[in-house]
Amino acid sequence: QLQLVESGGGLVQPGGSLRLSCTASGFTLRYRGIGWFRQAPGKEREGVSCISASGGITNYADSVKGRFTISRDNAKNTVFLQLDSLKPEDTAVYYCAASRFGNQCMSAMSDYDYWGQGTQVTVSS
Repeated sequence: QLQLVESGGGLVQPGGSLRLSCTASGFTLRYRGIGWFRQAPGKEREGVSCISASGGITNYADSVKGRFTISRDNAKNTVFLQLDSLKPEDTAVYYCAASRFGNQCMSAMSDYDYWGQGTQVTVSS
């Protein structure tokens, strides 16, 4: 009943772009901080970006700063992650996560309560 679903992943060449979406069903995202994380096979899940409930505060991992952009449309109950200038090292499953009670931009996995199943992003020639 409380579900997050990511979409928009795919196979792109280096330098390409993708726009990931995270849509909630069964609950509202309006008052919740949202995070994006990614995990490559055999590696630890890492934080990519986060956004506060209002969208006024955002943060990015150094590895993606200047290339990725997080945004949200609370009317559509959706958050986005725009991936530009993609590199092979960006290849991973990308997950969105929502806080149950927190409205801040948070970077730790432990700060989040609801997780999507992930969408695969593959950057390769």
